[in-house]
Amino acid sequence: MQSSKISVQIVSPGILSEDTLMLGESHLKKWQIPQGQTVQLKFGAYRDNVKVIPVQRYDGMRISQALAGRLGLHAPCTLRMRYRRASRQLVLGPLIGVLVSRDYPNSPDRPFGSITSFCKELVDAARIQGASVYFLTPAMLGGSVSRLDVWVYADGWRRAKAPAPDVINNRLTTRKLENKTSVQHFFKEVKSRFGTQVFNEKFLDKSEVFSALRKQPSLGRYLPESHLLSGFPMLKSMCSRYSTVFLKPVRGSLGKGIIKIVRLPSGGYAAHHATTLGTRRQQFPTLLKLYAAISGKLRAARYQVQQGLNLIETGGRPIDFRALVQKNGSGEWIVTSIVARIAGGQHFVSNIARGGTLSTVREAIAKSNLAAGRQDASARLRTAALQIAAGVDAQIPAHFGELGIDLALDTSGRVWLLEVNSKPSKNDNTPLSATGIRPSVRVMLLYARHLAGL
Repeated sequence: MQSSKISVQIVSPGILSEDTLMLGESHLKKWQIPQGQTVQLKFGAYRDNVKVIPVQRYDGMRISQALAGRLGLHAPCTLRMRYRRASRQLVLGPLIGVLVSRDYPNSPDRPFGSITSFCKELVDAARIQGASVYFLTPAMLGGSVSRLDVWVYADGWRRAKAPAPDVINNRLTTRKLENKTSVQHFFKEVKSRFGTQVFNEKFLDKSEVFSALRKQPSLGRYLPESHLLSGFPMLKSMCSRYSTVFLKPVRGSLGKGIIKIVRLPSGGYAAHHATTLGTRRQQFPTLLKLYAAISGKLRAARYQVQQGLNLIETGGRPIDFRALVQKNGSGEWIVTSIVARIAGGQHFVSNIARGGTLSTVREAIAKSNLAAGRQDASARLRTAALQIAAGVDAQIPAHFGELGIDLALDTSGRVWLLEVNSKPSKNDNTPLSATGIRPSVRVMLLYARHLAGL
């Protein structure tokens, strides 16, 4: 049975005892909840026995301030409710925790810095859908996992205590934070003790993704030849097959550290380095001398060597595409948005952080030098994004709820995979809707409700 959406009011002290709640009579009849008898109230990790008192001609729920404090609720709200008759359990929620990298307690109006507006957007969307959302950081972990220190929004941002959530959206932005002992212990404990679902629970690296997707023959057509760079012989082999190859840090992001190697008509080689100020070019008489010049950088991090592609472009600026693919309220992958990214004038990477610009897919393709397949290019990009997301789900043992999938078209119209990001930025997403809430935020909450059974 579907959940009910119900308004929850917090009544003044002395009116209700902690172990009693009042519920509109229509809800008791609909869910066949026993009147005046003890049932178990569940909200995230919180579980305790309460008595339910019916209220005529009333459609909401009333709880005491003391009970609201134990639930981590500090203002009237709207939640989902369902009753499990077999276990006599009254479930409220979903309670969603969002794990972010850091907070700024001395800035009460912007406690999460540049992502504060995104966090408030989640709060507003949760209110509309009937969910409760809070935020926490790795620095706030380490105590009890059943009762957490969190940030909530109740007429302003404030610190509070709340139960462990039904669902955690992991939005940590660095592997260092994600791999902290306290974070990994927290994930393990809430999953094993409370059945909490954690999605986007790990970063992906490029070699892991390509190795996994090669196991599905149907995805091979999207994969440029790509290997973990093991030394000069492999680079020499790739450069003998392709006039252009890319060296990409296995754990890189925002275009950092990418090197484009081009075989020159003269027989030498050029190395193009992506920097914040533009492309830095170096020329070498032999590939071995080029390799010697960059070997220090290659020792500092693992690199992937990838076949260069003849990407579509406009005005000499390469174009690629970022698809945001999410699981919806039925747990199925959907494409929430696709945008085109056009590289900046002095860059060969399209990241916005490197001077790239955004465009609609239709506009970018119309301006491009695509030779064939213009009419169905958008549909083919969407199909590829969904198939790749399903492949990641099937082949990589981790829970993902949203993926940023970077795709490209070559001049013949073939779709290629460039990269899969398990922590997609909201900056490359569609603009705000008329309600001030982006589709990606609404879909994330629908998936959280699905995971929580609400």
